[in-house]
Amino acid sequence: MRVLVVEDEERLADAIAQGLRLHAMAVDVAYDGQEALEVASYVSYDVVVLDRDLPEVHGDDVCRELVDRSRILMLTAAGQIRDKVGGLSMGADDYLVKPFAFAELVARIRTLARRSPRTAVPVLERAGIVLDPARRTVTRGGTAVALNRKEFGLLQELMRADGELVSTADLRRSVWDEYAEASGVLRVTLTSLRKKLGAPAVIENVPGKGYRL
Repeated sequence: MRVLVVEDEERLADAIAQGLRLHAMAVDVAYDGQEALEVASYVSYDVVVLDRDLPEVHGDDVCRELVDRSRILMLTAAGQIRDKVGGLSMGADDYLVKPFAFAELVARIRTLARRSPRTAVPVLERAGIVLDPARRTVTRGGTAVALNRKEFGLLQELMRADGELVSTADLRRSVWDEYAEASGVLRVTLTSLRKKLGAPAVIENVPGKGYRL
């Protein structure tokens, strides 16, 4: 069983990793969200033990990125019911609050690992664009297109819709939260995405309704 521990408190992260190794698990450690995404881009993990309040990239964003590839166990001090509901709603498989009993952590990891593996996410193709969710790559006409995480998320949602209209609200919920609409971040990111995809333009804006590819 291969496990990734993502925790910014290095002493705690190392202690968890050491304890899991004593239970015959292969364990890697990442001390921030960006490092976790980089490691997970080339290593396949059965379970990711994930703190939420991480530097560089927030744990919630890490969860959204990895949820299609690994089982996610959120391990965090945020223990209110709304925190648990939020974590599970974004795709986490389990939620354990700090402080915790180590034996319980081991048991929960083993339970998650026994579940069937995540179904492989299919490669999406439309309008000459190929998006590979597992490898986090995009090409258009055979040429690589470098997108940041939010641009990638928007394009993925539009390609999943297969030409159907996707409302602004649905895009906001899928890739951001309420902040995106209020701040104009969604519009700015779509403008950047259009520019990176190049001509001819493939993303259509239906004023007052949403967008489609």
